[in-house]
Amino acid sequence: MATDDPLSFRVLLYRYLFFGWLFRDVNSGNVFERSAAWRHNLDRVPWLMTYLRRWIAIGILSFALGMLVEHGFSAQALSAFFYVPSVLSVVVNSVIGVLIAGFKLLPGPF
Repeated sequence: MATDDPLSFRVLLYRYLFFGWLFRDVNSGNVFERSAAWRHNLDRVPWLMTYLRRWIAIGILSFALGMLVEHGFSAQALSAFFYVPSVLSVVVNSVIGVLIAGFKLLPGPF
């Protein structure tokens, strides 16, 4: 089903930052559907590196802005607005790293 409707900004931003929409569930369906979903997911693994780079850039940029606000403007409370995304990027990058390792090292679900 092809559609010419452009995606909203919110959907584009979600897809730019989060990768869950790329993958299919391998726990539902019969054995052939699960196998097809696993192969589909394996084809999408290279995109995880793109998301990893994006979140590294977000982490570095938000940490640098937090330091600038904290030390340059002496606004410790405002700097938390930038430090929180920096810390969250570490968590997201950890999840992406585990996913990449899991797809490369673990056998399929069959």
